[in-house]
Amino acid sequence: MTVVKAKKHLGQHFLKDQNIASKIVESLQEKSSRDVLEIGPGMGVLTQFLVKREDCETYVVELDKESVKYLEDHYPELDERIISGDFLKLDLLSIVNSKFDIIGNFPYNISSQIFFKVLDYRNHVDEVVGMIQKEVADRIVAPPGSKTYGILSVLLQAWYDMEYLFTVHENVFIPPPKVKSAVIRMKRNQTDTLDCDEKLFFRVVKATFNQRRKTIRNSLKSITKELEGVDPQLLSQRPEQLGVSEFIELTKQVENCIKK
Repeated sequence: MTVVKAKKHLGQHFLKDQNIASKIVESLQEKSSRDVLEIGPGMGVLTQFLVKREDCETYVVELDKESVKYLEDHYPELDERIISGDFLKLDLLSIVNSKFDIIGNFPYNISSQIFFKVLDYRNHVDEVVGMIQKEVADRIVAPPGSKTYGILSVLLQAWYDMEYLFTVHENVFIPPPKVKSAVIRMKRNQTDTLDCDEKLFFRVVKATFNQRRKTIRNSLKSITKELEGVDPQLLSQRPEQLGVSEFIELTKQVENCIKK
C-alpha cells in the first residue's frame, strides 16, 4: 500500500488515531444535506468517515500532488470532487454550492490564513470543524480580557459562535508536531451584517491589536488623527478589553470622525 510521506514545507502532520478522526467528523453537526469541503485530507483519515455520511456531499482540496494521487486511487467515488489546488487561492463558490461547511486537520503553517478566508466567505460558510494548534484554538475562542484574545478572536466571534471541543496530543500524529493540537467548532451566528462599516471594522480591529500595548487612542492614529467625538473611555482602553459590540461602537464613532 502506498503511503504518502508528510512534507514539512506543507505543514503536514498525518493523524493516525482512527477514534479521534471519527470524533472530529462526528463533531460536524447533522443537517438535512449540504456540501462539505475538507481542507488538506492527506491520506483520507477524515475522508473515510465523511464519505459514509448520508447528509454530506464531500469535496476535498489538496495541494500535495502525492496525496491527490493517493486519494484518487483510494476514493474513486469522489471522482471530480477531489480538487488539486491551494485552498487559499481557490474561488470556493466555483467548487461547492452557496451554502457549505468546512472541516479538516488544517495545515498548521496556514491555519490563521484559512480562518481569514472563512471570513471572506462568512455569508456562505455555516459551520467549521477544524483541528489546529492548541495555541491558535485558545486564541480564537478567548473572551475579552484574556491575554490570548486578539484579531482573530474578535473578527471570528463577530460572525460565529465558537466552541473548544477537545485537546489532541502530539503522539497521535506522523510525524508528531512539537505542540499540542485542539479541535474547535464554529457555528454561524444570527448576525447578517454588522451595524457599522465592515471594512473599517476590520481595519480598526487590526490597527489596535497590531499595537496592543498602546491605548486605543494611540493605535488608531494610523487610521485617523482626528478622534474628536470618540468616547474617551473607549480610547483610554487597550484592545483586549473590548468585546465585539464595543469594537462595533468604536468603528461607528471613528467613521463619523473620518466623515468630518
